Amino acid sequence: MSNGKINVDTKTIDHIAISIRSLAMDAVQKANSGHPGLPLGCAEIGALLFAGILTHYPDDPEWINRDRFILSAGHGSMLIYSLLYLSGYALTIDDIKNFRQLGSKTPGHPEYGVTPGVETTTGPLGQGVSNAVGMAIAETMLSARFNTAAHKVINHYTYVLASDGDMMEGITAEAVSLAGHLGLGKIIMYYDSNNITIEGSTNLALSDDTAKRFEGYNWHVQRGSAYDIQHIISMTENARQEKDKPSLIILDSVIARGAATMEGSHESHGAPLGGEEIAATKKALGIPEDSSFYVHPEALQFFKKRKTELKKEYDLWQETFLNWKKENPELHKTWEQFFNPSISANIEYPVYEQGKAIATRQAGGEILNKIAAVVPNIIGGSADLGPSNKTVMKGAGDFLKGSPLGRNMHFGIREHAMGSIMNGMAVHKGLRPYCSTFLVFSDYMRPAIRLACLMKLPVIYVFTHDSIYVGEDGPTHQPVEHFAALRSIPGLLVLRPGDAEETVKAWEIALKRQDGPSALLLTRQGLKVYKKEDPRWKENIAFGAYCVKDTKEKPEIVIVASGSEVNLALSSAEKRPDVQIRVVSMISLELFRTGPGHYKKDILSPSAGRVFIEAGIGMGWGNLPREQDHVVSIERFGESGPAKLVADHLGMNEDTVLKAIDRVLSVQR
Repeated sequence: MSNGKINVDTKTIDHIAISIRSLAMDAVQKANSGHPGLPLGCAEIGALLFAGILTHYPDDPEWINRDRFILSAGHGSMLIYSLLYLSGYALTIDDIKNFRQLGSKTPGHPEYGVTPGVETTTGPLGQGVSNAVGMAIAETMLSARFNTAAHKVINHYTYVLASDGDMMEGITAEAVSLAGHLGLGKIIMYYDSNNITIEGSTNLALSDDTAKRFEGYNWHVQRGSAYDIQHIISMTENARQEKDKPSLIILDSVIARGAATMEGSHESHGAPLGGEEIAATKKALGIPEDSSFYVHPEALQFFKKRKTELKKEYDLWQETFLNWKKENPELHKTWEQFFNPSISANIEYPVYEQGKAIATRQAGGEILNKIAAVVPNIIGGSADLGPSNKTVMKGAGDFLKGSPLGRNMHFGIREHAMGSIMNGMAVHKGLRPYCSTFLVFSDYMRPAIRLACLMKLPVIYVFTHDSIYVGEDGPTHQPVEHFAALRSIPGLLVLRPGDAEETVKAWEIALKRQDGPSALLLTRQGLKVYKKEDPRWKENIAFGAYCVKDTKEKPEIVIVASGSEVNLALSSAEKRPDVQIRVVSMISLELFRTGPGHYKKDILSPSAGRVFIEAGIGMGWGNLPREQDHVVSIERFGESGPAKLVADHLGMNEDTVLKAIDRVLSVQR
C-alpha cells in the first residue's frame, strides 16, 4: 500500500487548505481557547497527506492495514479535526463548532478513543514521535510474521507531523536514535520548522543543526518549503523508496500563514486570533467575509470522490486478506491469537515449594517464559537491564535490524522512549507489549505510563529491585516514594506480590487485563514461599487482598502488608502467640478498593486494630489506615549497605512491628 505515485492537483490543495484555515480560526475563536498557529501554518501539508498520501478508510478507522498519521504537535489539534471532518470520518460540523467543550469529540489535544481517526493521545511533546516508533516496530514485526510471497496483509506507513517543541524534547532523541538503529524505513516524519515557540523565536534556546543531528541518528533527511507541493510530493516518494532508514522531511514553514497581521508571530501559537484579525484574514484569503466555519465546496466534492477511491483500496485489501486466509489456514489461526485478546492460552505456570526462598523477579522471569511459550504475540524488553530484571524470553530471538521475528527488544538506556514506544505498539494492535526496568527508574517513564492509563492500553510494566532491600546501591537506587507515586495514577493497576506463588497470580491478572496498564513490583532479594490459610486464596487474590494467616478466634490485630513485607508480617505475628493476629497480603490497593464491600469489611475486621507494613512512604496506603491504626513505613531516603543492615537501620524489622502491635493494642484495650 502507499507505494504508488502521488497525484494531487495543487488547486485542490488550495481549496482544502483554505477550508482548514477557516475551520481552525473559527473553532478557536468560538472556544476562546486553542492554538491556531499550527493549523494555519501546516494547512498545505495536512491537505496533501489526506488528499493523496495516506491510505486509510474513514468508514473503518480500525482497519489494521491503514497508514497511521500522528499529530505529535497535538496542540494544533484543529488541523487533524478539520481533516477528519473533511475526509468523512464520524465527525460533524457541530463537533467542530464544539471544539474544546465538555464532552465533545474535539478536545483540546487529540485523544485516542474520543475522536474517530485519532491514532493516539498527543500533546505532551515528543510522545507522539515515540508512539510512532512503536507503531513502526509493530508494523515491521507483524509484516514479517504474516506476509507471504503471494499476499502482503500488513504493509503500511507511519506518518508523523512534529514541531520545534518535539525536536527539543529529550524523549524524541531517545526514540529517533533507536528508530535509526533499527532501520525503520516505514516512518516518514514531517518537521514543521517555523522557528517559533510560546516565548518567541527558537533562537532563544535552540541552535541545533537538525538535519545533521538526524543524519547522525541514521535517518534519511530532506528539506524543502512547506508550501511547495510538488517538492513535498517528490520528497515523500523518495522517502518511500528508502527502505533501510526512517525519513525526516524538514519543512520550512510560517506559523499562522495567511493571517492578516499575525503571520509569523509567536502570539498566534496559543491564543485566538481575535475577531478583527479573522475578518481581515478571511478577506485576504478570499473567504466570504460574513461566513462562519466556511468549507470550500470543491474541497467537500474532492473528499467525496477520494473516499470512493479509498474504498477500492480497502476492498482490494479485504479480498487479499480472504485469499491469504484461504491459502494459509495455520497462519490465520496465529493471526486470530494476535488480534483477538479474548482467546485465552493454556499456560502451564511454574509450581513453587512452600518454605523455599526465591526472589519475585526470578519467579517473574520463569513465569514470563512459560507465558511466552504459548502466547506468541507477547513482545518486550528492558532498558538494558534484562539479566537483572529477568525479563528475557529464552529462545524467542532478538528484534534487531534484519531480524524482525525476534521477540526480545533491546531499548538501550532509554526508559523515557521505552515507555512511549510500548504505547505505540499497544495502540497499533496485534501485539501484547511489556517492558522492564528498576522501580526507581519508573520516574523516567511516568509521562508514558500516564498516557497509557489515559488511553486504557494493556501494557505490562515489570519493575524490579522494588525497595530499600536493593542494599549496597544506596538511596539513588532504593525506591521509597514509588509505590505511592504509581498508585496515584488513575487507571494503573499496581501489583506487589509477596512470594513466588503470588507472582504467578500477579502475571495472570496483568495478562488478562485489557482496559489499562499493569505494573508488577518485584524484589531483588529472596522471599520465602509461605503457607496460605485461605483455601480460596487463588480466587480471592483477585479482590486485591486475602488472608494468609488467620486466627482461631475473633482477630484483635490485622496486619496488612504488601510484597516482601508479608514475610515480615508473618514472622512478627509468630512472636506474639498471645494475640489473635490475622495477616493479610495486599497485592493491589486498586483491586481492593473496587472489590465487594462485604469482602473488604470482613477481611479487615472493623473491630480489630490494624498495622500496615510497607517498605516505602506511608501515604501509599491512602485512606485505609484509621486514626487508631499504625503504619510501619519508611519516611526518608535509604542508605548504602547490606540489605538487612539497611532495613534494620530504617526500622523495617520485627522489633518495629511488635512495638506497633503493642501501641495499637493499647488503644484497642
